[in-house]
Amino acid sequence: MRTIITVLLCISFAYAQQIPTMISSKAKNDLESQAMQKKWQEKLKQFNTPEFKKSLIDSLQKNKSSLTSVSAKVIEASTCYEIPFPEGIGASKGNTIELAIANSSAFTAEGVKVEATNIPSGIQFKEKTITLTTLKSKEEQTASFTFSVEKTAKVNKEDTLRFTITDKTGQKWTKEIKISITPPTTYELLQNYPNPFNPTTTIEYQLPGTGIRYNVSLKIYDAIGREVAHLVNEQQEPGYYQKTFNANRYASGMYIYRLVATDVQNKQHVFQKKMVLMK
Repeated sequence: MRTIITVLLCISFAYAQQIPTMISSKAKNDLESQAMQKKWQEKLKQFNTPEFKKSLIDSLQKNKSSLTSVSAKVIEASTCYEIPFPEGIGASKGNTIELAIANSSAFTAEGVKVEATNIPSGIQFKEKTITLTTLKSKEEQTASFTFSVEKTAKVNKEDTLRFTITDKTGQKWTKEIKISITPPTTYELLQNYPNPFNPTTTIEYQLPGTGIRYNVSLKIYDAIGREVAHLVNEQQEPGYYQKTFNANRYASGMYIYRLVATDVQNKQHVFQKKMVLMK
């Protein structure tokens, strides 16, 4: 199941250096206007200093309420988006975050870079940076990020995904999105791999639920039912787990691995599969 998250960020670009440029475009061949332009340029030098630009950017960033607004597509700024756990084999692919950038200023912005940062473990972005070449005044464009969710992602944990937006002049904005990976919905004991194996193999399993803990046991038996290894004997929360079985000390043949998960109602959930050691 694919997840699509849509967010709107409305920003205002402020370019003091564009004022003399506009005067120049209107008085290109007029000597009198060129003299006026020179006069204005002298007056506007104070606005073209690095110190002034930095103070302007700092002021804009401090006044976040005037820069950032969330559209009706988002319920609340504190909304936590739930992303389904990847069921079955492999990762959950094709998930999308659409970050709409709206230019609310009177200026055209160039080279607007949108970068995904602070990415939680277990989430993989196809592209972490998207550049909007030109964003005209009052225009809205969408930076669409595609991501996958690995089984190793932590479930039932709220994380913050941050997007940093910058333009060619160094102006900067951030947008944070809270996300959480929902836990598995079913118990599952997967087939070990590789199989047949020599001498090691990986066993994977998952536990469903929210806010509970299981007493988990994972044992290995030989073909006649004798226990040969106890890989897991501990409490575990819902999520995905994997364990490595090293059969270097054992003879070739068929083995059985058995998972027992006891829930808070003391109900046992038992699963087992066969595997072959071939030396």
